[in-house]
Amino acid sequence: MAILAVRRLSFAIAGQTILENVSFELDRGEFVAIVGPNGAGKTTLLRCLALVYRNWQGEILWLGRPAKSVGQREWARFVAYLPQEERVDIPYTVEDFVLMGRYPHGSPFSPPSSQDIEAVREALELTGTWSFRHRVVRTLSGGERQRVMLAAVLAQQTPVLLLDEATTFLDFRHREEVQRLLEKINTQRQVAILAVTHDVNTAALFSHRIVALRDGQVIFDGPPATFMQESILQKVFGFRPLLVAHPHLGIPVIVPTRGGGES
Repeated sequence: MAILAVRRLSFAIAGQTILENVSFELDRGEFVAIVGPNGAGKTTLLRCLALVYRNWQGEILWLGRPAKSVGQREWARFVAYLPQEERVDIPYTVEDFVLMGRYPHGSPFSPPSSQDIEAVREALELTGTWSFRHRVVRTLSGGERQRVMLAAVLAQQTPVLLLDEATTFLDFRHREEVQRLLEKINTQRQVAILAVTHDVNTAALFSHRIVALRDGQVIFDGPPATFMQESILQKVFGFRPLLVAHPHLGIPVIVPTRGGGES
């Protein structure tokens, strides 16, 4: 049984359809990338799966259990959500902010448990944020803040991660480190990851499966090697890029060209 199943999911805002009959499944330990052009409904899909939005039609199932029968706090023990950008106006320290990721596991009026403290320490170390754990979050650079947001999600210790552009604001080194970290969590801990990304090459290299959205509908669901074909990319993005084989993995990747690809 899939750990998370989406069946005929539709969602509209002010009469405008954003998602239409979206169906796919996420298995335990699977890494699935969600790709598509701007406005395809990728972020909205994650917000529905995180129960930020609840007025959708269709079904979202956790091990066969309807999501609408689950409270937000209980759902947060199953699914952790990293939004595209999260404002932190209150002067929390990094350590205190990451500790908030433990809220589904205890009482809001109880002091942190030893398990909470250990989960926070591990998340800070994994994301390379331990050294500035006493700094105030709003004083951090965009890249530092993004890693702190990821640490808070990891501290939640859920079997599913929903990530919306998790490597936004990161330089090349930290982007690679985060991708390797996610790969490690996925393979060693069997955490299922559903990640929205605009980086198609990263999706092809790190995911087990790619789900592509266009105009709120799923138009591709399959392995990366199949997705990385000119005809598929043309269908999804309306653009025919230059593809070459990755020198080590053999998977096709997109190479920038002067003048771009063919439309």
